[in-house]
Amino acid sequence: MSDTATADDVTARYEETDTERVLTFERDGRRATVAQNVEGYAMLKVRDAAGDELERYYGFDMALDHVGELLGVAPDALPVPDAAADMGM
Repeated sequence: MSDTATADDVTARYEETDTERVLTFERDGRRATVAQNVEGYAMLKVRDAAGDELERYYGFDMALDHVGELLGVAPDALPVPDAAADMGM
């Protein structure tokens, strides 16, 4: 499954792999990713563009705060595709 959303100059792409739910945000050549296990019960991992894990969060809103900081936008300005709306614990 995949889903995409765009707002202003931020694009969000959601996809599911065999092991993870992955939500990647891109803005001005910068990228940040929020990932969770496919079952949807583990902590959310925030990764940088290189795929390195930066931090883990229980709440989706906290993960989005971190992504907003990385991309230089307010967290509430981040578009979230419908398929990713239920990420977090």
